[in-house]
Amino acid sequence: MNLKQELQQLNDKLDKFRRKLAAAEQRGDQAIIAQFKREIAAVTKQINSVKGQQTRLLHKQGDELKHLPFHRSLTKAEQADMGQLKKSVKGLVVVHPMTALGREMGLQEVTGYAPSPF
Repeated sequence: MNLKQELQQLNDKLDKFRRKLAAAEQRGDQAIIAQFKREIAAVTKQINSVKGQQTRLLHKQGDELKHLPFHRSLTKAEQADMGQLKKSVKGLVVVHPMTALGREMGLQEVTGYAPSPF
């Protein structure tokens, strides 16, 4: 299971526990309230762990791309004909600034990274 799916499942569990906690609080059932508070704390801890893993993976990917010898901003014409550009440059990785990786790398415009000049 990838991290995104795991995070979604954990968030679903957290939502379910919060709804059950609210129902238990309405009933005034102290034993159930304490149990759901413990479970919410455990799931929140797991969510933070998965988010940390995602951040580390993005940072690692960004570092690998930054170490490629050639990178530059892509022109609008190159962006429009991305298929042709990727066919002509072997190993080209295009990073958009609005993706998670682009935000992690602090990009301002669409940038291409490749092992050879392009």
